[in-house]
Amino acid sequence: MDERAALGLLSDELDAAGDDAAVVDGLVVTTDMLHERTDFPRGTTRYTAGWRAVGASLSDVAAMGADATAAVAAYAAPEFDRDELLDFVRGASDVCERVGTEYVGGDLDGHDEFTVATTAIGRTDEPVLRSGARPGDAVCVTGTLGRSAAGLEYFERAADGGHADLRERANDLFQFEPRIAAGRALAPHASAMMDSSDGLARSLHQLAEASDCGFAIESDRLPIDDSVRDVTDGDDEALELATTFGEDFELVATLPKAMIPAVRESINVSVSVIGTVLEADGGITMDGEPLADRGYTHG
Repeated sequence: MDERAALGLLSDELDAAGDDAAVVDGLVVTTDMLHERTDFPRGTTRYTAGWRAVGASLSDVAAMGADATAAVAAYAAPEFDRDELLDFVRGASDVCERVGTEYVGGDLDGHDEFTVATTAIGRTDEPVLRSGARPGDAVCVTGTLGRSAAGLEYFERAADGGHADLRERANDLFQFEPRIAAGRALAPHASAMMDSSDGLARSLHQLAEASDCGFAIESDRLPIDDSVRDVTDGDDEALELATTFGEDFELVATLPKAMIPAVRESINVSVSVIGTVLEADGGITMDGEPLADRGYTHG
């Protein structure tokens, strides 16, 4: 059973499961687990690991349109190196500070692989779910797509004997900003929303399943990050990475087209309209062709 099948099984058992976070009496709670083998390429600093791990959970809070309240992490490693541990906490604290919340501690444990489990807490009285997309709504994404794909390429080049500046560039790309403020700005208008941690294509399939709808996406409207074009051989490869690689932690939202100008005036990051919500029988397409359900798989 893969991760998606397991999540589907649990959603049948747990009423609060199925969205980016659970919401109980206005309290938003989410948790994530990241491993060195699958989530932190060779060359990832502990500072970046702290930023990225806590940021992943904060991104889930953002996807619910909530304010972030606090974050904690459980840190496990084969040994506790003083500098690595302090760098991790500084990264976790800095990403929290970036979005106006606080890193308040966590737990330590020994483990044969560097592993981090994070929890973020937020608040909202009107959470934005994945299930409200309506035919005719615009499909939007915040920021740009493909930063993590480019970051991984830089990590791999650095590991093959590249210069230290490649590792620095890779770490910078892995330090994304959770879209807490953008989520709050979108919340009053969005009919559905989630983050793009599993990739744009997979996010669209998940939204379509939850909302019983389809999507028509236009590739020339996708906000592909410049860094992706720097590490690919052409537009087709750049589009592939931006669409399916995932781990970008941008927001994918649907909202009435008339609300786009108001959202853009109130938001602190770019918002790109990439397509339209269709009836379910319209399927999920890009440039008129079926868009496959491919993306990041947690392994």
